[in-house]
Amino acid sequence: MLTVYDATMARLLDRAGIEALLVGDSLGMVIEGHDSTLPVTLEAILHHTQAVTRGARHALVVADMPFLTYQLTLTEAVRNAGRLIQEGGAAAVKLEGGRAVVDVVARIVEAGVPVMGHLGLMPQHVHQLSGYRMQARNEAEADQLVADARALQEAGAFSIVLESIPAEVARTVTQELAIPTIGIGAGPFCDGQILVSYDVFGLNDEFVPPFVKQYANLAEEMVSAAKTYAQDVRCGRFPALDRKAGGSGK
Repeated sequence: MLTVYDATMARLLDRAGIEALLVGDSLGMVIEGHDSTLPVTLEAILHHTQAVTRGARHALVVADMPFLTYQLTLTEAVRNAGRLIQEGGAAAVKLEGGRAVVDVVARIVEAGVPVMGHLGLMPQHVHQLSGYRMQARNEAEADQLVADARALQEAGAFSIVLESIPAEVARTVTQELAIPTIGIGAGPFCDGQILVSYDVFGLNDEFVPPFVKQYANLAEEMVSAAKTYAQDVRCGRFPALDRKAGGSGK
């Protein structure tokens, strides 16, 4: 699973056989330039989900529910989830939280919308968690996370993202649940893995989380290509004169 925000990237990742695509609220950071996911709106996620679903043909498309789109009332949560399916074209939604959101998960699922959970480091809770730090680092926190995972499964979640937790805690959750776990910075024992595509492809030339493996360095390739293009234009090498199309014939 990888994050994706536009039709072109969705089409390419679909061709590569990536099985699930997340229209993540991480777009607030990698696309919009914010320092957190908190400013992301439902309209922004809808816009990008529509683009992604135009490009994807086979992959499961999951849309993030942004901050304050599911925490206020059950009615509003169902309505917002429904918009991501009906207007955005997503096949499922993802939301953060454990036992505090089980009623929300259950109600959205009852309405016919598949829900993916998200535990561990939850970016929408960044201020409450005092930053982007590993979670479930002691026994009490680990026990709470396992209980939250069980509760999400019982509420009807079809999968759970586990972010930035110790590998052994992720192994315990994965073994305890019947539904699949998707890890990010949670070790090798989850059923699947997700990363931010901009990190994977080396498009983020600033901070890269330590758990990320970069499979390409596209940022440098793009900078180099742009420099070459600019030099060609300034030196008159591009566009080349096509004598047949626009030359004088002399």
